[in-house]
Amino acid sequence: MDFFHGNLCFLIIILLFLNSKNAEGRYHYHKKQKPKKPPVLPSPEPPVYQSPSYPPPVPSDPNTDPPPVSDEPNDPGNTTSGCVFDVTSFGAVGDGTTDDTAAFRDAWKAACAVESAVVLAPADCTFMITSTVFYGPCKPGLIFQVDGVLMPPNGPDCWPEKDSNKQWLVFYRLDDMTFTGIGTIEGNGQQWWELPCKPHRGPNGSTLPGPCDSPALIRFFMSSNIVVSGLRIKNSPMFHMKFDGCEGVLIEKLSISSPKLSPNTDGIHIENTKFVGIYDSVIGNGDDCISIGTGCSNVNIEGVTCGPGHGISIGSLGVHNSQACVSNITVRNAIIKDSDNGVRIKTWQGGAGSVTGISFENIQMENVRNCVIIDQYYCSNKACLNQTSAVYVKDISFRNIKGTYDVRSPPIHFACSDSVPCTNITMSEVELLPEEGELVDDPFCWNTYGNQETLTIPPIDCLLDGEPASEVENYRLHCSS
Repeated sequence: MDFFHGNLCFLIIILLFLNSKNAEGRYHYHKKQKPKKPPVLPSPEPPVYQSPSYPPPVPSDPNTDPPPVSDEPNDPGNTTSGCVFDVTSFGAVGDGTTDDTAAFRDAWKAACAVESAVVLAPADCTFMITSTVFYGPCKPGLIFQVDGVLMPPNGPDCWPEKDSNKQWLVFYRLDDMTFTGIGTIEGNGQQWWELPCKPHRGPNGSTLPGPCDSPALIRFFMSSNIVVSGLRIKNSPMFHMKFDGCEGVLIEKLSISSPKLSPNTDGIHIENTKFVGIYDSVIGNGDDCISIGTGCSNVNIEGVTCGPGHGISIGSLGVHNSQACVSNITVRNAIIKDSDNGVRIKTWQGGAGSVTGISFENIQMENVRNCVIIDQYYCSNKACLNQTSAVYVKDISFRNIKGTYDVRSPPIHFACSDSVPCTNITMSEVELLPEEGELVDDPFCWNTYGNQETLTIPPIDCLLDGEPASEVENYRLHCSS
């Protein structure tokens, strides 16, 4: 009996030991939750100004709603992590003429279901794909890596009729995604620029009427925690990159280029987008290097070289009597060269809302026309009517702006609304000299209230002291939290 009892106790001890080991094994194989990447440029306080209530346009086709998208990833069953999905393994040829769209879509769908997956367009290949929407949600950490060349069909005559001609690559409803690589996104924009509806491209330099849609090259829509880095992006038919309805965007070390006379080829355009960082990039094109539309706040731009082009712009805002809200924008340590404009705020007559909390600091100008400009009479077609309402421009600072300007225009131009003056405009260490020749016109101010912390070169004696007698607070109420 004692023998049996002793063996029984021994067996119980063995079983308890094995159970503890199994429990320990289950604990170590439990997958640790990946921490969520914080938005770029976090602010300790929420933005004061809110985006307009209306939604941005739809990504896939401006005239129809996008297909319904599940709240789950494309294939949530696969939980493998860290896989590389080479598009050539999905049938991509990469010879520059074969349509590789299906292979990219298949590779994306497979990678979307895998945490920290990589969609790879390898080097030494040129991939042609048609207009495509890359849908989310996807597993976190997805990387789209272009090491070769990726391009759309060559011009409007080759563009499939069934495809949207307003965008080419669209990334939709994504979180924690990176678009990177050592390759090139080639836009093949030359034939789009020569359409007779483009400025001065018609007979005898005219501009013919009619629809003139051209695709933006890359668009991020309703996405968050996005990184775009390292790529060369060139020759877009229209905007090179566009972000709308996004939050938490980091853009760094990009090269964006198209010819000086390529129309409407903005380098980076953002609208209805918050918490954005744009760093250490070189942008030259036929329009704004960076343009900031309505609904943007907490944007930091630093280390950007811009030119040729139309400079760094906030706007245009308030078109068709619309409301526009932009706040907390900083541009610093930038170089702008051989450009039609330097740093600019442009609004249409008849708009509402406000632009406030804007800082331009440590900017080198090299042969720039209109170095510093606020224009509340912006009009692209020269047939605009005078209107009394306007977007309210307040709390704008220009500090340490130095370099040379093109004497065809005064280097400083502040044209503010008759009824809604610009207020609290600060000038400090602004020193601008002619690139060649002599200054023709003095700096211009109209209904602009502000102060000089230091003397400017050329002297600016047209700023009004104090605050306007009329009440302008109502113009920014719709932008308040």
